[in-house]
Amino acid sequence: MAKSILEHFAELPDPRMERTKLHKLGDIIAIAICAVICGAEGWTDIELFGKSKQSWFKTFLELPNGIPSHDTFGRVISALDPDAFELCFQSWIQGLAGSGGGKLIAIDGKTLRHSFDKANNKAAIHMISAWATANHLVFGQIVTEAKSNEITAIPALLEMLDLTGSTVSIDAMGCQKDIARTIIDGGGDYIFGLKGNQGTLHEDVKLFLDDAIGRDFKETQHAFHKTVDGGHGRIETRSIWCTP
Repeated sequence: MAKSILEHFAELPDPRMERTKLHKLGDIIAIAICAVICGAEGWTDIELFGKSKQSWFKTFLELPNGIPSHDTFGRVISALDPDAFELCFQSWIQGLAGSGGGKLIAIDGKTLRHSFDKANNKAAIHMISAWATANHLVFGQIVTEAKSNEITAIPALLEMLDLTGSTVSIDAMGCQKDIARTIIDGGGDYIFGLKGNQGTLHEDVKLFLDDAIGRDFKETQHAFHKTVDGGHGRIETRSIWCTP
């Protein structure tokens, strides 16, 4: 059974002194997260959201003194240990991602637009993200200094995730032995893109498949699937051969 959000944040250290605890830390965290998911952009928005949904929150939160004020939200959350909060948050997100059984995790790198700082000679921020496709959510991210550092950043991101029973897809940049080993050791499987950055392997696979397709896969174990899709003014045909 999946854990509740309160259970995932139960171990988060409370930075307040005992005499100042008018509200449960778990209540503050749960209201704030729900509010931000629904578009809240500041402490006042979070307070207003909590008050507008107070009857619903009471169905699973204690709320001993009602909904906290915006000052309380700001003061308490700003005082939290960010590393401890991140661990709890990742635990919760991974729980959501795994609640539907097998997971398909897409690892991808993106450069954040307008994140460069010319005045201080800082390059744009490049993020590596783990995307749970079935849940439409990101449940792991790590910053790299440049796109070329994805090879070293991807294993660090994978170490943060529970890969048990999952299938991890990565583009050709991640087609590396160490990355494959990290996924297997974590209990997952992988689908890698293969391009010219792995020159010898790419050429071997291309020669093998060209020969097999030319012989219509006679005496070669394989599976085949074909899809035809239309859209954006074109018809796209995809032919997929799979062989051990």
